[in-house]
Amino acid sequence: MRAKKKSWLAKLASIFFRPKHFFTRIVADGKIEDAMLNAFLWGLIGGILVLVTNLIRGDVFTIYSIFKAIVIYPVLAVILLFIFAGLMMLVSEIASGDRDWEIAVKGIASIFFVYPLALLLNAFVFDCVSMWTVSIIIDLYMAFLLYNIAVYCMHGKRVSVMFVVAVCLGLLACLYMSDYKTVWILIKNLDAYSICMF
Repeated sequence: MRAKKKSWLAKLASIFFRPKHFFTRIVADGKIEDAMLNAFLWGLIGGILVLVTNLIRGDVFTIYSIFKAIVIYPVLAVILLFIFAGLMMLVSEIASGDRDWEIAVKGIASIFFVYPLALLLNAFVFDCVSMWTVSIIIDLYMAFLLYNIAVYCMHGKRVSVMFVVAVCLGLLACLYMSDYKTVWILIKNLDAYSICMF
């Protein structure tokens, strides 16, 4: 158990500080179920964090809130895994990279730690400024990770990947300047938006 925990922490440290080293080591070995389990567990951790945060804020403890934390969030994480893996395949196609579905799934699954991390950061949101700051930081970090996956996992052409990421960041900037920014925040964290509004 201690060895697994150490390996898990080493992987997180490698993603944070040596993303190129980490993502170049992802290979297709037929164990796609490990990626699904990884996404499921991060979704479970995120769901539990949401539950604990809501309880601290005074929400009522219900069977539905428990069900949402231990079932809905993890299942949603697995669904999102395949959606984002499909988007990564599209990016790889545009950037003349690999068309390997398993590597795309594994690459996306490896960054699902961002979800509970985002929830943890949002737990410290106290007004609109802090909410938008957290949201933008998370979006920029996700763009950085997706760039690394596209280049080092999927072997896309660096210039083409940079162009795609730049377009995505441009679309995000337009989103933040539009009225739809509220929807974007609600999708990512309803509780943080509630603190801003009320």
